[in-house]
Amino acid sequence: MRAVVQRVRSASVTVGGDCVAEIGEGLLALVGVAAVDGERDAEGLARKLVHLRVFEDGAGRMNRSLCDTGGALCVVSQFTLMGDTAKGRRPSFGDAAAPEVAAPLIDAVVAAARAHGVTVVTGRFREHMLVGLVNDGPVTLWVDTRG
Repeated sequence: MRAVVQRVRSASVTVGGDCVAEIGEGLLALVGVAAVDGERDAEGLARKLVHLRVFEDGAGRMNRSLCDTGGALCVVSQFTLMGDTAKGRRPSFGDAAAPEVAAPLIDAVVAAARAHGVTVVTGRFREHMLVGLVNDGPVTLWVDTRG
């Protein structure tokens, strides 16, 4: 699994004109699922997201996680993160998991993050979403369970 993770002051997801998810301070994670991913990847990604130390401590150092700050996590499925742009001008999505494989794994990331006591909101799988955010820092990281 791959995720682009952004530390945010706020984030929201709108589908069809309706706001379906909204957080204040926390992390926005755009998550892509590969065909080779499984439950272990979902649990590992969730663990990484909730314990990622990207929030400042009293000394101004990035030393605190969502678990430490009580911040929220917004998970948005984004299969385009699995796009391969090595050849040509059109991305290939051959490595992306099929929707029936990806949806339960996105749900597993959400469930595992919630099991750590973190508030989690989500976009809507397979829907056209408008994602809004105020990136704090900016802090943006790439997380990949395959190394």
